[in-house]
Amino acid sequence: MAVDLVMLVDDNDTDNFINKRIIELTSFAYRIEIKNSGKSALEYLESVIDDPENLPNLIFLDINMPIVDGFVFLYEFEKFADLLKDKCKIIILSSSDNQRDIDKIINNNLVVKFITKPLTEEALAEVDQILKN
Repeated sequence: MAVDLVMLVDDNDTDNFINKRIIELTSFAYRIEIKNSGKSALEYLESVIDDPENLPNLIFLDINMPIVDGFVFLYEFEKFADLLKDKCKIIILSSSDNQRDIDKIINNNLVVKFITKPLTEEALAEVDQILKN
C-alpha cells in the first residue's frame, strides 16, 4: 500500500537522494517532499496546514541537523493542530547511536518508529505494517 505523500527532513543531500530512491523503487509513496532543514519542514507544514492534500502522511526526520534539529522540530510540531498531528506520522531516520538521544526520541508520543540510516526496503515494510495497524 503506497502512502500519498512522504516528507524527508535531513540536511544531508546524499541521504535524501538515497532515501528518495528507495521510496521510489519500492513504490512506497506517490509523492516525496524533501526539506533540507527542520526549519524549512516546519515552514512547509505551516503553509499547507489548511490544504490536507499536501500534508504528508509520513515524515522521516533526522535528529542531527543544524539550528532546528529533530528535537526542536518535535517540540514545534507539538504546537500544531491535532488534525495535522493525527495525519502526519513521524519516523526518526538517523545515524545517531547516542542511547540518550534514542531513548528521548522513542519516548516521544509523536514518534512511531526509530530507524537507523540508511533507509531500506525492509524498514519500509515495517513502517507499512505500523501504518496498517
